[in-house]
Amino acid sequence: MRYIDSLNLKSGLKCFILIEPGLGYIIPVLQERFKDSKIIALHAASAPLLPHVGEGETSAVQTLYSADPAEINKFLEANIPEIDVSLINIIEWRPSLNFYKEEYVKLLSHVVDFIKRADAENRTTAAFGKRWVKNFLKNLGNVNTTLLYKQTAIPVIVTGSGPSLEQALPVIKEAQDSCLIIAASSSVMALSAAGITADIVIATDGGPWALRHLYSCYRGTNTNALAVNLSAALPSQVSRTPALLLNDGSFWQSIILHELALPSVLIPQKGTVTATAVELAMILSEGYIYLAGMDFSVNDIRTHVRPYGFDSMFLGRAGRFAPFYSESFTRSTLIRQGASMDIYAAWFKSQLGSWPKRIFSIGKSKVFEEAVPAKQAKNKNTDDFFKTEPVKENPDTFKKRGTRILIDAIKNPKYAQDLKQELSLFLFPGENNITEKMFETAIEKIAFFKDSYE
Repeated sequence: MRYIDSLNLKSGLKCFILIEPGLGYIIPVLQERFKDSKIIALHAASAPLLPHVGEGETSAVQTLYSADPAEINKFLEANIPEIDVSLINIIEWRPSLNFYKEEYVKLLSHVVDFIKRADAENRTTAAFGKRWVKNFLKNLGNVNTTLLYKQTAIPVIVTGSGPSLEQALPVIKEAQDSCLIIAASSSVMALSAAGITADIVIATDGGPWALRHLYSCYRGTNTNALAVNLSAALPSQVSRTPALLLNDGSFWQSIILHELALPSVLIPQKGTVTATAVELAMILSEGYIYLAGMDFSVNDIRTHVRPYGFDSMFLGRAGRFAPFYSESFTRSTLIRQGASMDIYAAWFKSQLGSWPKRIFSIGKSKVFEEAVPAKQAKNKNTDDFFKTEPVKENPDTFKKRGTRILIDAIKNPKYAQDLKQELSLFLFPGENNITEKMFETAIEKIAFFKDSYE
């Protein structure tokens, strides 16, 4: 009790993450003082090294015994509620540090990295949540042809837009006839300039700036298919390209796609298109996966491959008092200070243990082992594992129907609680006591009225 008193915990905390709580002496005190809060106990080893460790824990406490980063990450994703991270408190049980030493420090480090990612995702959701819902409902009307697939064993090349993609382009060009190429939309311009056509262009970014990358897919560049989350910012031209729909696993998306009979691939949102592309590659193929242009770092003042969708924007505003190189230096400095690349690199490293041992990097990487695609005797034929299928109904009605489906689901007691919890983060960040009518009004306004987040 004295230890909990010494922490000066603020009122209103909704979740506690206990780092190796030992015998669990502090758990009953927390349960008494924070009756409605969730308690998560993480132990520093896969099995107790001391007798009776965790004996103070009850069925109400979510517990994990593991030192594996991937297991820890998966456990936290499943058990930490989707709330403001300021309402989450990490409590260390320092006597355990003397016993577990390095294992304890690593466990704490994994948890801190997870909270940083969750904080970044929460801030992004608060800023872009309304835009994501609006994009989704709007883009439903552009789905004319869906893409169906069957898993193959073909090697896959996944391209990002890091500076190292330039050095990898000759390797990709030589292997393109025997490898499936999945390209982040930001890398399409560079691939096209090198004479490489992506089999699938993947787009998940909901910001309007993302359209600069996708426009190049329709300006003299042949794009075979798109893999898109409908919450992304997509130009109307996507209506003429077969789409492999990506469902991020959210309840509201799943309900709409199911009711409209639109087939989709379930890939949970990871905060970066790179992670989504790797997950998609593992779904489409059992073969080796080669990553290019995924640097997780800045090369001097260069942040992206050349050519790049934003080049014209930076060059256009450059001048005598703001030279292009000065703009590039400022941008690279801000990216370093933001530490987003370090967060992503740490996440990928934590995932390696759970991913199959068939993912490599073309060129040096902070995360993945270096390798090049082996030459294949047989050229690819995408017709062997992809099939296009027109939608069964008129897509012009999908926006209105999707909006109605979502509103009706919120009114259904069977779905209401889960849907309201999800959508409140998008539509009413930081607000409480949101009524059913408020949800209905917000969704209708987002779907049918122009506003500042369009």
